[in-house]
Amino acid sequence: MQIGGLEIESNLSLSPIAGYTNLPFRLALRRLGGLGLATTDLVNARSVLERNPKAFKLIETSPQDQPLAVQLFGAVKEVIRDAAILMESMGCPVIDINMGCPVRKVCKVGAGCAMMLDVKKSARMAAAVVDAVNIPVTVKMRLGWDREQVIAPELAKALEDAGISALTVHGRTRDQGFGGDVDLSGIRNTVNAVSGIPVIGNGDVVSPAAAKTMMDETGCAGVAIGRGAFYNPWIFYQTERFLETGVLPPGPSINDIIDFMRRHLDLLIEVFGETSACRMFRKITPWYARLFGPSKEFRKLTANLASRQEFETAISRYLEWRKEFIDEDGKLNNKYLPEPPVASFMRGGNDQSITPPVR
Repeated sequence: MQIGGLEIESNLSLSPIAGYTNLPFRLALRRLGGLGLATTDLVNARSVLERNPKAFKLIETSPQDQPLAVQLFGAVKEVIRDAAILMESMGCPVIDINMGCPVRKVCKVGAGCAMMLDVKKSARMAAAVVDAVNIPVTVKMRLGWDREQVIAPELAKALEDAGISALTVHGRTRDQGFGGDVDLSGIRNTVNAVSGIPVIGNGDVVSPAAAKTMMDETGCAGVAIGRGAFYNPWIFYQTERFLETGVLPPGPSINDIIDFMRRHLDLLIEVFGETSACRMFRKITPWYARLFGPSKEFRKLTANLASRQEFETAISRYLEWRKEFIDEDGKLNNKYLPEPPVASFMRGGNDQSITPPVR
């Protein structure tokens, strides 16, 4: 996928989830394969200009974490522009402007989804950034503020005219938040509104089948995956293979999942220190536990995780507890296999979400 002058090997992107898709998670994902462009957590452009240490921690990266876009939010074009200039000077390869965050505290300052309420202002902001830097500028947005104000196609065209290199559109409106159905027709209308830039679809891409359906039905150039990567970190590798061959690769084994969790925790410790890393990991373990099948004991054992050694102890105790749910071959009995997540736009259909882990 071509984004400005940058050739991205995979058309599967990581969509940011505030507080989760940080450097350790991105590095852990990249080792599994299939991931193309990743995006940092959204960061306040003014905080970047003030060189706030917390802001710079949000956008921390490494040579192995490429290609990467830094996602900026704000309501003042000069601030966004100057933050983009600073990011380019520090080696950032792509600037992403957030016009899609539905969170109240972001919208109330005129940023995020609030940018969609004024197409001309948003286009002027994008043009100011494009004119100020020599790297690709992209935009993340939603279909609109609400069902009465679905303006994504109009805004997409204005942003293309302003010179952006790519656009990611989440198939929900701001008032839907992260609930309700993703509207593939809205994404398709946005794709059809532009002529020279890739549009990346986003929203409920929780399986390889969902990714293919979104691309087939909307004509989008690729998909951005957020929560789906926590449901199943192998989703990028599996989707890439599924799109290439039509065959879904086998799912991870229980040992694969545990090894990935170890790697993620170790990277968190390396970047944030053991105490903070373990506190952060407490929020993440329930996502990974979805792949385990029965996981009540694991959730309980990791609820107050405080050290790396405690994690190993929790794993040992959990695997012992789990034995009552597996057969003589060490595989999880069929009745305990986890239900795969299903995209809102595929309910009622045959969504081959993820192959159950080989247990």
